[in-house]
Amino acid sequence: MKALLTFVGVLLVAAGLLFAGQGAGIIDWPSGSFMLGADRWVTYGLILAGVGLLFIILGWGRRSL
Repeated sequence: MKALLTFVGVLLVAAGLLFAGQGAGIIDWPSGSFMLGADRWVTYGLILAGVGLLFIILGWGRRSL
């Protein structure tokens, strides 16, 4: 369970940072993405990354069975 929470958390953080980067115009890939330059995706991405960090923290804090 510990590894699963950590893995999912890392995926969520990566996706959230990608969304935030596209929304902020820092990441211009893929070129036809509807997220490029849209401020709301910065917010959505940062929230998603925060949830991912919470999953990582929960994964690290759990005891092994």
